[in-house]
Amino acid sequence: MNQEKESINYWSKMVAVNYKDLNFFKRAHQLTLEVYKVTKDFPKDEQFSLTNQIKRAVTSIGSNIAEGSGRNTIKDYKQFLHHALGSAKEVEYQLLVAKDLEYISSRTYDRLAEMLDEIIGSLTNYIKKLTAKM
Repeated sequence: MNQEKESINYWSKMVAVNYKDLNFFKRAHQLTLEVYKVTKDFPKDEQFSLTNQIKRAVTSIGSNIAEGSGRNTIKDYKQFLHHALGSAKEVEYQLLVAKDLEYISSRTYDRLAEMLDEIIGSLTNYIKKLTAKM
């Protein structure tokens, strides 16, 4: 029980930063807005398939970062950050499909893929930092 209290106290001190202040969250939010804009031009018959899937996955990145920040332990927080990474990889593939189906241009794909790479890299580094502090 004492160890659990120490863990929560340590966690509280470590997460003094609001998730909204984290650069990778800001980029994930920006990516979400961009994906919502580009999917407006997807064919109407994709509305309940690829369009819906990519919107849900891209929103999941930021949602998992936010939800994880409200957890009581670093272990739980890291789990949600890993979910965010998984969602980012899902979006990465869905953007590739959208490009190959010519729903988005190669230029748009490259721009969004670059944003994703930055988010994935930053998330990965942050998880490593958390792991080192455990």
